[in-house]
Amino acid sequence: MQQDIQIGEPDPAVLIIGCGNLLRGDDGVGPRLVSRLLDLGLPQSMRAVDGGTAGLAVVDMMDGIRQVAIVDACTGVGEPGFVLEVPGESLAVQAPAVGNLHDFRFDHAIAFGRLMLKERFPERVTVFLIEAGQFTPGAPLSEAVARSMESLCRELLRRYGENSS
Repeated sequence: MQQDIQIGEPDPAVLIIGCGNLLRGDDGVGPRLVSRLLDLGLPQSMRAVDGGTAGLAVVDMMDGIRQVAIVDACTGVGEPGFVLEVPGESLAVQAPAVGNLHDFRFDHAIAFGRLMLKERFPERVTVFLIEAGQFTPGAPLSEAVARSMESLCRELLRRYGENSS
């Protein structure tokens, strides 16, 4: 289930989108990061939303926002908890012509959003991938991923806070 958590002005300069499945251990790091950001408090210039696993909804979320940061779990880039920062345009992938909407991911949303939103597409999309350690159904975040998530929360607030340019 996608949960839309919003804070701040109607059209913030920065949107943080946390993607992932809360029911699968470290895969839930994106939505958990959104909850933690809200606990820490967001400046008026920022909004945070739980993108869940609904990739197509990410396109609507990005509409008219100046900067977007997407946070999701990944595998194969390092040890559990490793954080990789990647420009969104380098991950944009056209969705396969055959398939279903459940297979539509945030990387597809970046490519599709650029086509559909045109001048309303964000000036900058940055993706933060956190290496997962486990995807066990019902498990909490692993310790390494939880530590990295906490550090990333503070970095996002520092980087995108109201006093940042």
